[in-house]
Amino acid sequence: MNARTLCAALSALAAIAAVPAAAQVSGIAVADPAIAVAGSQALQTAYNQIGTTFASQRTQLEQLQQQRATLMRQFDTDNDGQLSDAEQTAAQGNAAAVQQVTGLDQQINTIQQPITIARVYVIEQIAQQLSPAVQQVVQANSIQLIISPGSTLYMSDAVDVTDEIIQRLNTAVPTVSTSAPAGWQPQQQSVQLYQQVSEILLQVAMQQQAQQQAGAQTPAAPVSGR
Repeated sequence: MNARTLCAALSALAAIAAVPAAAQVSGIAVADPAIAVAGSQALQTAYNQIGTTFASQRTQLEQLQQQRATLMRQFDTDNDGQLSDAEQTAAQGNAAAVQQVTGLDQQINTIQQPITIARVYVIEQIAQQLSPAVQQVVQANSIQLIISPGSTLYMSDAVDVTDEIIQRLNTAVPTVSTSAPAGWQPQQQSVQLYQQVSEILLQVAMQQQAQQQAGAQTPAAPVSGR
């Protein structure tokens, strides 16, 4: 994801009250449906609810992931934070370590599963309103063609209607349920959209963390008049 798109996602996630969508050029506009879903108020509210509901499970996941990382770190002989082919081969040759990692992975997957199901269910509900929201934006702006940011060589902010799609989604589906019905199975496109949204949220979180770290390292400006 390029810097412009990531900044758009960060803006959408931080403050949904975006300026109404910009005018498109000659009936052509650009939008990212995954960012629209990620930036919707319904998703943010639901994800917060899921985080509260599964707070204890998330704590367990953090502990298990730390155990796994500590276990694998013993094979990171060059301390570069990742395992080379040779280091992976050495790790696989340690039967006890492999068994421990396998056991931890199984525990992590078991604990993570209900959280993932809840999140995918949330996304599927929002996605059901995505096409109507896009159609409303198309009609309101006399758009003839919408393309994804990844398909463009250059684009100006004036052609990006993602923020307006977010606004339409917020109106159409302000809230969603976080409890999937018994036996519910997600559609394949919902799983794919969940993966895209997860990547966006991860990149936004990483950018926010980098900004916080940069801010902490910046010396405070001297107070004038003293």
